[in-house]
Amino acid sequence: MPDPVILPAKHRVLTTLFLLFFIVAISMLNGCAPVENKAPEVDAVEFSVYRENTLALLRGHRTFQQPTTDFELMANAPHEWRPADSTPDKGILLVHGLGDSPWSFTDIGPALAAQGFLVRTVLLPGHGTRPDDLQDVTFEQWRQVVHQQAATMQREVGKVYMGGFSTGGNLALEYAYSSPDIAGLVLFSPGFRSNSSWDWLTPLVAKFRPWLFEPDGQRPMQNSVRYLTTPTNGFAQFYRSSKVARSLLDNHTYDKPVFMAVAQHDSVLNTDYLLDIFQTRFTHPNSRLVWYGTPPAHLQDTRRIIVREDRLPEHHISQFSHMGILFSPDNRVYGEQVQPRFCWNGQSPQDMQACLQGAPVWYSDWGYLEAGKIHARLTFNPYFEWQMSVITDVLEGPL
Repeated sequence: MPDPVILPAKHRVLTTLFLLFFIVAISMLNGCAPVENKAPEVDAVEFSVYRENTLALLRGHRTFQQPTTDFELMANAPHEWRPADSTPDKGILLVHGLGDSPWSFTDIGPALAAQGFLVRTVLLPGHGTRPDDLQDVTFEQWRQVVHQQAATMQREVGKVYMGGFSTGGNLALEYAYSSPDIAGLVLFSPGFRSNSSWDWLTPLVAKFRPWLFEPDGQRPMQNSVRYLTTPTNGFAQFYRSSKVARSLLDNHTYDKPVFMAVAQHDSVLNTDYLLDIFQTRFTHPNSRLVWYGTPPAHLQDTRRIIVREDRLPEHHISQFSHMGILFSPDNRVYGEQVQPRFCWNGQSPQDMQACLQGAPVWYSDWGYLEAGKIHARLTFNPYFEWQMSVITDVLEGPL
């Protein structure tokens, strides 16, 4: 093997500066590129066929976390809930977030079905199996599945809504803009803008750094219902979805009913931006934003925005989280009494170990620290039943 070529220090600095300039220049050009919102061509695939095909994929490729596989298969597969005593004439397609699975809607789905909705979920490509499978996935593949199953539902029921969590909110919004017949939106922590000033770099970084945080055998990779470590390309495709959403929102208001729930202290999203978008772009009088936190400084639309306190000492809750708004306190994986708790939460190794060993904890979003308290992730919503009533009012209005 030949000796490596070692550049003089001056040349190394110039080379590094050139590479940084190249990355920034290409990224800026990429950020200025127009966003096309032409609906993709989709083949008709019945939901039952789509679900069976996805189950076959999961059986063959999933890294199972438990000795028995039935629960993990059902939790990660696309799911359907139907009203018990009627033929539905309205439906909603729900889209999960980056690293998540259809389990995100395991409490919301049956609650909506009880209100007469046909409810379905999808599994986005690269999800439900193992985190490595997000290495090569594209936003277009996610978009294709959403468009396919939304169009399938539209052929079956007269009135269809779109819903989504985080990245899934971007995909739901994109389809709603492309299909004027969609009746409205249900959005949980929608990922229109992250709170990172560097997310625009992820599409380029993904080309030479597959993982922002290399798997080290210590950080958990996944649990039964979601990934806990995500390849750089996953973040890159999230960024692309958020760029599409922002372009649509910048250029067009949305005049159908929208329910949106946001945690003020969300560690992932720019919540000031979400507040502004709701007040200026979602124009229907029946739309409602549930804001879990304190009244924001820029709150103007006091009629359509509902503020609920997110510091609840009676539940040992210091603040609400990005994911917690989705789940009932009785959820079998994420509920209030479930063990083990979600201890990987940005705290010290000592506090994390204490949490894992059953020490008393409080709950918060990622990274929150308070002297004298150990914080696990908040994975449930004490307001869940009330939140469902607001969703029903928005979709069935008038309020």
